[in-house]
Amino acid sequence: MMPADLETDSVRLREAMAKALTEDGVLADPAWRQAVEAVPRHRFLPGFYLPAHEPDAHGLTAWEPVTAGLDYGRWLAAAYSDTTLITQFDGDEPDWKAPAVRHGGAPTSSSTLPSLVVRMWADADVHEGHTVLEIGSGTGYSTALACERLGSADVTSIEVDPHRLQQAASALYACGYTPTLAAADGLYGYWPEASFDRIVAACSFRAVPPALLAQTRPGGTILLTLSGWLYGYARVLLTANGDGTAEGRFLGGTVSFMSARTHAAPAFGNPAHWAAGLPVMGRTAHHSPERITAATEEAFHLRFLAQCAVPDAQMTTVGEVVHLVDVVTGSAATLTPVEDRWEVREGGSVRLWERVEGVLSAYDEAGRPRPETFTLHVDDGGQRLRHPRMPGLPLPRP
Repeated sequence: MMPADLETDSVRLREAMAKALTEDGVLADPAWRQAVEAVPRHRFLPGFYLPAHEPDAHGLTAWEPVTAGLDYGRWLAAAYSDTTLITQFDGDEPDWKAPAVRHGGAPTSSSTLPSLVVRMWADADVHEGHTVLEIGSGTGYSTALACERLGSADVTSIEVDPHRLQQAASALYACGYTPTLAAADGLYGYWPEASFDRIVAACSFRAVPPALLAQTRPGGTILLTLSGWLYGYARVLLTANGDGTAEGRFLGGTVSFMSARTHAAPAFGNPAHWAAGLPVMGRTAHHSPERITAATEEAFHLRFLAQCAVPDAQMTTVGEVVHLVDVVTGSAATLTPVEDRWEVREGGSVRLWERVEGVLSAYDEAGRPRPETFTLHVDDGGQRLRHPRMPGLPLPRP
């Protein structure tokens, strides 16, 4: 049973969150601030997971369930923090009436941090009178903000997980919001409600799905995050031309979203098995793998560019050895630190690290251009990332 002062507490926390986001420059538009102050985020979060301070006995992250019944103060404070809250692992729907600690696992659903939700709607230039398709309903909180701002009649939201959608629908309807909701794969958009003025995706894709271009009115915009199997990310804002083509620019920042489930990376087995088939002799790497693995904004950007060169590669580190594995071509590479250098061993039809080095060298020669200086062009011939001082980089086929 909820405490009697829940609504009073939540109003106070919502106002405090909106004030903080305004001071941080996130809520420059008064209409979006009003939406943040109006939508009760806690109603979309019956429970979520927060990481424990220490890993478990096996070194895995221990994810502690948080609900109002377990710890009211912690639950409500987190609900109104500018934090992404994990609500599901490995596609398993939690029982929030009897939740259990999770050990490791891959997050498959979450409530995105409010500042990013508002930033996405603002970057897509969403205004009254626009019809909107949201891909990835999640908990429904982002959908509620759009309904508060635009009115429910102009909002369509789709979610691939029917259980997630059912919970989101219950919360939305309980709050008085009645958008069009559907269980559907975002890769194909939602034809029954097309065409849309704006499409905004709360998941990431390896390439722009053609269906989204077809479902956007000429001159309408699509905001989505491109990602891949190296977990490089870039946000792109596209304008649809109405003929299946589109052009757009990349946006700055270090935003990441969970992959659309049909675009998730495949399992690749034991890295040691792949390394066993590589040549014994290697060469000195021209670039360190730390250029794409470091916790810096430039490395975040470079990982996406490198991913364009080796779109089917995955990367993992075992001890000090970095492994690249390509399950499509059977190619592999390892990078091993040796004193003050990195030694590369490569095998298969694609020299994975050699291709990455080509992108890194071109990037350096171009003067290390920022994400905002790149454009994306989409047509029948494919999808290509362009920069005036770098060779074009193709994206995987949708």
